[in-house]
Amino acid sequence: MIRLQLLGILEHRDVALRAVSTACKLVTPRPQGRAWNDFQMKVVSAVGEAFNNIVLHGYANRPARAQRGEQQIREQQGSIDLRIQTRRGHIRIELRDWGPGFDPRRVPPPVFDTLPESGLGLFIMQSFMEMAFRSGRPNLLTLSKRYVERSSAVRKSEGAT
Repeated sequence: MIRLQLLGILEHRDVALRAVSTACKLVTPRPQGRAWNDFQMKVVSAVGEAFNNIVLHGYANRPARAQRGEQQIREQQGSIDLRIQTRRGHIRIELRDWGPGFDPRRVPPPVFDTLPESGLGLFIMQSFMEMAFRSGRPNLLTLSKRYVERSSAVRKSEGAT
């Protein structure tokens, strides 16, 4: 398991995404090719949207600094506890935060006819990965995805076409 505790600020998003991107390499002995690139892109994009949502919605209007203990820093500054578990063919990412909870089922789907510039994060997460959310102290967002390794026979037949 990979575990990081980050401040819930956009400046720490890159650290989270680099860890997730690197962890994607652990799901297969051959992290290469079109299918793996697609897998990694979807995982990193979904986690990036999740991190953004926590910072921009869960931790909006939080003070920038706290002078108290670790638990109060979590609650005042807003931290994100990122846990990444990998095994062959699978990745599971948990993001814990201490912001106000919400019910993702109450968020309406985006209206694509209006070409929205925001409001697509939840849609992207749900489209790219399996998603579960539990509101509480802390909130827990779980994103998971399977990577199906393609056999060499399939790769050879694709090369022949």
